[in-house]
Amino acid sequence: MTVARSLLLFALAALAEIGGAWLVWQGVREHRGIAWIGAGVVALGLYGFVATLQPDAHFGRILAAYGGVFVAGSLLWGMALDGYRPDRYDVIGALVCLAGVAVIMYAPRT
Repeated sequence: MTVARSLLLFALAALAEIGGAWLVWQGVREHRGIAWIGAGVVALGLYGFVATLQPDAHFGRILAAYGGVFVAGSLLWGMALDGYRPDRYDVIGALVCLAGVAVIMYAPRT
C-alpha cells in the first residue's frame, strides 16, 4: 500500500505544481489577470504541502524523484491543455525520467 500511496501523492503533487505553474503562465503570458496568478500561487503552495506527505522521510530523495514525475507530467499537461504533441525524444526522455523515479523511490534498500 505504501507504493500506491506514494504514487497517488506524486500524481497529486504534479497536478498542484504543474497546474499552479500553468495558471501563473496563463495569468502573466496570456494576460488572463491577477486571479489566475493568485490561483496558481495557491496551487504551488499546495504542491509543497503534498510533497511532505510522502512516506519516505528524505527531502532530497522525494524532490529528486518528483523531478522525473514533473517532466512526464508536464508533457501530458501540455498535450491535454495546450495542444502540444511530444516527439519521440520527448517520450523517450520522459520514460527515462520515470525509470529514474522508480529506482530512486522504490529500489530495495538495506
